[in-house]
Amino acid sequence: MKYWLMKCEPSAYTIEKLAKDGTTSWEGVRNYQARNFIRDEMKKGDRVLFYASNADPSGVTGVAEIAREAYADKFATKKGHEYYDPKATAENPIWYMVDIGYVETFPHIVPLETLKSTPGLEEMVVTKKGSRLSIQPVTKKEFDIVVKLGRAK
Repeated sequence: MKYWLMKCEPSAYTIEKLAKDGTTSWEGVRNYQARNFIRDEMKKGDRVLFYASNADPSGVTGVAEIAREAYADKFATKKGHEYYDPKATAENPIWYMVDIGYVETFPHIVPLETLKSTPGLEEMVVTKKGSRLSIQPVTKKEFDIVVKLGRAK
């Protein structure tokens, strides 16, 4: 099993919406490194830290899991859609998506500042200056620390 942190702006989607929906597709990734994580490494059952970016405060709001492995991002070939890419075709999709499923909502957000100041999370990608990647690998140790912080009363 692998562990991930996936960022989403609350104006686009939230952990509360995922709790209501049960599962959702994670489309629109247009960064090659993040695409490669989706296409090559994410497997059904992998755990995900759901991160609210550009929020007040930004931070981890809960846990999800990969519910369906990589498949072609259907919006990449849909003319007029914001995620349309004229180079993408059915034969050469270029961009991929996964489905994620709801696991839990934390009682409170774990803010980025808390992540930065917590022992054991010093090397976590999201805590690094200039880290903007929307999908990031997380170690099991980092995942466990963040979940413990999120479940704390």
